[in-house]
Amino acid sequence: MSDFLSIFDFALILSALRLASPILLAALGGVLTDRAGIFNIGLEGQMLTGAFLGFAGLYWTGSAWLGLLFGVAGATTLSLLFGLWVIKLKGDPIIVGLAVNLFAIGLTAYLTMPVFGVQGSYDDPALEGLPRLFGFSPLVYLAALAVPALWWLLFKHPFGVRLRAVGEDAEAASEAAIRPARVQFMACALCGVLCGLAGAQLALSLVTQWVQGMTAGRGFIALVAIMLARSHPVGAAAAALLFGLAYAMAVRLQGIGIPPQFVSMLPYVLTIAVLVLLARRLRNRPVTT
Repeated sequence: MSDFLSIFDFALILSALRLASPILLAALGGVLTDRAGIFNIGLEGQMLTGAFLGFAGLYWTGSAWLGLLFGVAGATTLSLLFGLWVIKLKGDPIIVGLAVNLFAIGLTAYLTMPVFGVQGSYDDPALEGLPRLFGFSPLVYLAALAVPALWWLLFKHPFGVRLRAVGEDAEAASEAAIRPARVQFMACALCGVLCGLAGAQLALSLVTQWVQGMTAGRGFIALVAIMLARSHPVGAAAAALLFGLAYAMAVRLQGIGIPPQFVSMLPYVLTIAVLVLLARRLRNRPVTT
């Protein structure tokens, strides 16, 4: 019992903040597209693209900052392709999002060998990731600052008013001289930037290496955070911290002898529990006519 209680200390909170940052960045990106009327389940693929190109950029140039730009550019391009298929070609966002995820998983797995000369994972101790300030990478601070910034953008800036109007009723918004497609494409672009940052945080800060499938479902966990928060940036931050704490506890529990097979389940068990609670809340919501 004392071993279990020993995991709850200040270091656990710091670890939770670090591990929550990629989920938070992706969730904030998903909040933007959701507010624009697009349910974007392609966050996982965009994060994975950001992680792969982020580390590949570091590998090619030796600069983590240039790697960060590579990751953001790749994820943004993929997000805009998602937007093209959904907004212009009227594809179903669920099907297109799944296609984006499968495309990213397959392409990054295929390119691992020609880019790094190995399969599965690549790690070079000579490569330095993003610098740290007081134990955190700049992307952790950026994620924290992005929460109030996105709140202001959504609820205080004219662009946020147009974005929410398009998400609520695109036809009515177009009659008010708002161009829904343009607003939705801008939301997709910003989502891609944030997902690229999330992937880069994984590959250039949490670990400085590339591992196939290293997002490990974090994009889907970000989706759960969005639903739990009802597409509000502050709520998304709270949900991301909850999942970050679950990841941090999973790491700590391995250190006190709990089998890693059970420990690694913790974030996903929490995700399922949250989804069940959300479903019950929606089922019990009174029907308005």
